[in-house]
Amino acid sequence: MESYVSIGVMSGTSLDGLDLVACRFTFDQSWNYEILKSLTIPYSHKWVTKLSTATELNALDFAFLNNDLGKFIGKQVAEFCADLPQKPDLVSSHGHTIFHQPENMLTVQIGSGASIAAYSGLRTACDFRTLDVALEGQGAPLVPVGDELLFGDFDFCLNLGGIANISFSENGERKAFDICPANMAFNHFIKELGYEYDLDGNCGRTGQVQEELLRLLNDLEFYQQKGPKSLGREWFENDFLPLINSFQLAPNDALRTLYEHVSDQICLAVDQYPKGRMLITGGGAHNVFLIELFSEKTKHKTIVPSSQIIDFKEAIIFAFLGVLRLREEANCLKSVTGTNHNHSGGVIYLP
Repeated sequence: MESYVSIGVMSGTSLDGLDLVACRFTFDQSWNYEILKSLTIPYSHKWVTKLSTATELNALDFAFLNNDLGKFIGKQVAEFCADLPQKPDLVSSHGHTIFHQPENMLTVQIGSGASIAAYSGLRTACDFRTLDVALEGQGAPLVPVGDELLFGDFDFCLNLGGIANISFSENGERKAFDICPANMAFNHFIKELGYEYDLDGNCGRTGQVQEELLRLLNDLEFYQQKGPKSLGREWFENDFLPLINSFQLAPNDALRTLYEHVSDQICLAVDQYPKGRMLITGGGAHNVFLIELFSEKTKHKTIVPSSQIIDFKEAIIFAFLGVLRLREEANCLKSVTGTNHNHSGGVIYLP
């Protein structure tokens, strides 16, 4: 039986913090995982500001930010690993996405892998998306390999992070695509009320659906495209937000309309397939109102797991992607991203 201990590091588009998870992966005819430790480190106001304004930096300051984030991650990983029973085989870092324009063969995740390796003292795998985009793929989503090999008991894996995405098997091939904005949209409007997130969806629950806005959102061109397809902050800021802002709604009405929109789009994405069991993870799985709305609309059986799986599933899978990269095995699937072959993405730095 083969065994690896890998540290998954995830920084999501919702800017809620840095997720760290230590996992032991074992292979004996099939893959299994065990969570050894998990931790979310909330971003300080300073880091939220730095990351949310990174697109405005000049080239030199952008390079400094890349190194600074890598140094920060490396130090957090070193502290996180101090009490683990054994030294990890590697760190596997998603980085923080700043630019994602696959149509222009560009994707950029900052958090220097060299700095992570230097400050953590551990072999580091990072930069998982760029090879796929260079091969004319979408570079996203990357979790479907892990969904298939670690969470294959479920027919569908829905992730409600900054962006909602889905993964499932069809005719023996893994399919996956981004569906719509999720927490990045909810968090944007709840901040107008002075909160970081809409606890249980309670603020949105009190609002009214703006039917005309809902119709226009559901008619956006992205939703007419077939997968593979992916979303980035650019689309959110240039196409999605201006439409909502043009209605000048109260925050709770904007949120209520968004909950309706997101639940509509997820149903449209998945209800065309045979009824099955759907695992729901990501921060949005804690949003009681959103899960109620979606569960009422969909024909699938929705399953919300333990908080640890909800919060750390993406980090678990990125820890796993690093193991696959170390083994030079495919961690990116052509059926998901649209490239012409499966491949093993990621750059490895030695400390």
